[in-house]
Amino acid sequence: MDLRLPGLRGPRRPRRLLAAAAAVAVLAGAGTWTAVASDDDTPAVHHTDRVMAVDGVKLDTSYFTAGTGRRPAVLLGHGFGGSKDDVRQQAEKLARDGYAVLTWSARGFGESTGKIGLNDPKGEVADVSKLIDWLAKQPQVQLDKTGDPRVGVAGASYGGAISLLAAGYDDRVDAIAPAITYWNLADALFPDGVFKKLWAGIFFNTGGGAAHFEPALAAMYERVAESGTPDAAARELLEERSPSAVADRIKVPTLLIQGQTDSLFTLAQADAAEKAIRANGAPVDVDWIAGGHDGGDLEGDRVQTRVRAWFDRYLKDDKSADTGPAFRVTRTGGVDSTDGAAQLRGASADSYPGLESGERSFPLTGRREEQSFANPAGASPPAVSALPGLGDGGLAQLSSLGVGVSLDFPGQYAAFDSAPVTGDLRVTGSPTVTVHVKSTSDAAVLFAKVYDVGADGTQQVLPSQLVTPVRVEGAKAGKDVTITLPAIDHKVDDGHRLRLVLASTDLGYASPAAPATYTVSLKGGLSVPTAPAVTTAAAPLPSWVWWLPLTGAGVALALLLTARRRTATPAPDPALAEVPLQITDLSKKYAGGDRYSVRDLSFRVEKGQVLGLLGPNGAGKTTTLRMLMGLIKPDGGEIRVFGHAIRPGAPVLSRVGSFVEGAGFLPHLTGRENLELYWQATGRPAEDAHLAEALEIAGLGDALARAVRTYSQGMRQRLAIAQAMLGLPDLLILDEPTNGLDPPQIREMREVMIRYAAAGRTVIVSSHLLSEVEQTCTHLVVMDRGKLVQAGPVAEIVGSGDTLLVGTATPVEEPVVEKIAALPGVASAVPADEGLLVRLDDDGTAQRLVAELVRLDVPVTSVGPHRRLEDAFLTLIGGSA
Repeated sequence: MDLRLPGLRGPRRPRRLLAAAAAVAVLAGAGTWTAVASDDDTPAVHHTDRVMAVDGVKLDTSYFTAGTGRRPAVLLGHGFGGSKDDVRQQAEKLARDGYAVLTWSARGFGESTGKIGLNDPKGEVADVSKLIDWLAKQPQVQLDKTGDPRVGVAGASYGGAISLLAAGYDDRVDAIAPAITYWNLADALFPDGVFKKLWAGIFFNTGGGAAHFEPALAAMYERVAESGTPDAAARELLEERSPSAVADRIKVPTLLIQGQTDSLFTLAQADAAEKAIRANGAPVDVDWIAGGHDGGDLEGDRVQTRVRAWFDRYLKDDKSADTGPAFRVTRTGGVDSTDGAAQLRGASADSYPGLESGERSFPLTGRREEQSFANPAGASPPAVSALPGLGDGGLAQLSSLGVGVSLDFPGQYAAFDSAPVTGDLRVTGSPTVTVHVKSTSDAAVLFAKVYDVGADGTQQVLPSQLVTPVRVEGAKAGKDVTITLPAIDHKVDDGHRLRLVLASTDLGYASPAAPATYTVSLKGGLSVPTAPAVTTAAAPLPSWVWWLPLTGAGVALALLLTARRRTATPAPDPALAEVPLQITDLSKKYAGGDRYSVRDLSFRVEKGQVLGLLGPNGAGKTTTLRMLMGLIKPDGGEIRVFGHAIRPGAPVLSRVGSFVEGAGFLPHLTGRENLELYWQATGRPAEDAHLAEALEIAGLGDALARAVRTYSQGMRQRLAIAQAMLGLPDLLILDEPTNGLDPPQIREMREVMIRYAAAGRTVIVSSHLLSEVEQTCTHLVVMDRGKLVQAGPVAEIVGSGDTLLVGTATPVEEPVVEKIAALPGVASAVPADEGLLVRLDDDGTAQRLVAELVRLDVPVTSVGPHRRLEDAFLTLIGGSA
């Protein structure tokens, strides 16, 4: 199941979208029969691609089946910004499990045409009904009656919303499994009338900009983004595209999977869906997974297994299928010492507890009974909770492990603490509190959150990095407001305190730009839901508890010694303490295969070098860089940075800066604010950032004071390089830093790299622009098919003299080129615009080559050395680029 950025919905239509309204026409089709390797008798998966014409829009689809006979069908939707390819693996699994599976790219995504309608009932939702029409005509699909296939719909985010909407608009849908999605899109993006500006901006940027959306949506976004306040028309437009608009029509078995680390579509969205669908009399199970749009573990394998069981029960009518508990929540409990991964454990209940079960009241006190604080002019600087768009690097995953990473500015918030908690407290649901709010302005916007504060009072954690925005109209006269805080599942340890914070700003939301003073006081305690019926499964006893007494102390000792050898980190090598990088016999196999992406790779980089890492696609460059940065583990060999062996999380990685596959910046912040925020998230002292030096090298000038959304591609690239240079790391790694830049911008980037290395630091750059590498780099490492081809100074490789340009009167045919490449003394031969590029081996000479060319009737017009890097590179890799 694809768990990408969420999707949006569309206007109302009749409950049943009639098949007669615009038939589906197959424009083009190509079938691919794929034999799926298996140790049993599982049949091969048959996969067919088709482009379907639906109401003037072309939809790119894929159809998966396995075996013979009729079977239920499943439609799989993808996440926002994705395509049908993202759900192919799940489609193949479902096909092997006895389903006919249809995937498609939604309007405006992948190879499908049309404008993005955010699941418009007249667009994307109508498309799903046409796809169901098509399924009803397929000989492999089980029918409930003519034109009515047995069909389920599943998907995450954008695809999750279309699952709910399809069930509401087309009564042929028999079961659904939506994940990390919304029930009411207006509530998700405009909670309590406050504009969730960063997530909204990510939506429209991910969709390719406003021009790729339906005109009404584009106009709405631009209007709200400019004013900072959603209007009634904007809310109505999004509500029309929401499952909540057809709440009374969704009457099919529903498995709701929602993310705990999700500031976009919170647990409250799934709660509203559960209440509405259950009120219609349909079976509903709820599963809160560890991850979400803000990162964390999406539990893909477990979720897919549960979705399959759900469809087995309600599509195949298999009453023995284990669909799981009515409610399940994944809880994080510490870190696995072997691999650093968060340890997850499930808790469950026989019925869904909602968000208010088992409430306990905690009295709160503050420095003063009534506290005043400022809403600063321009709502800047903003407090920081979640950082949308960071994915697995998001802050929510850290908070689940007890790491405090939020930020509130003094003078911009009020705080009220509980007494120390006696005994462990598990918060499951949405805490509530009533406060009195006064403002010097007519309206106030507050951001409410509950921290878990450590016993010593110095460490505070914001569970899942979630806040609740609250708009208070008529605040000048004073007003009592009951605030429902974010739904969470969080353990508060004995002796910790609960801290209610009411802030005037938050990075993810639009706040009033006019300065104001807010004054707040409490009207009661903090009501905390505990969901006592939810019980955590006991961790199973490790198998060694049973067999250890039987095998004796000798076996136990052997296991301990093995574990020590396996987990020990190699000691630093003093001889390499001043060497930025030493790679020795590095190897990495492709997952599940015998082929190597990197094999027996060795090279060394010294201080002050700018090293170019070159190779054709598939040479192993990116894999090498990912191993170098500690992102993946090698299968053999080692990497040492300044003498220290690289492991995930190795302390020496603090001396390494990297720019790989671009950087995600918050478009509404200035360049400087983005860099400062990034550095704050590292937890390192501000003075260690060397911000001024990095900015001087990057050369952004006055642009640092402008919002990043106004930057050109070149400026964004330089800002990303500046981010990588924060802290002035001794080793800087840049992967394709000139992608998307025009020639003047490429020249500027070249100067940035040269200036950085000039102070004795080291730069490694991977690039496909050979002319730039030649002008920028001092040394080269050339790879092909995972192996080292050549390493050394640029001048030595380019000017080695073993590459000859053979001019010919007419182009040389490929069979003749192959004969030349096989000649004694010739290492390789490839066609060039002017004739041939021939690289000689140690035994080759120009005289012997010319004699052989004449013998082969090659119309030679000239022979001479050729010393461009491009040509040397091509001959080194034998033309495989």
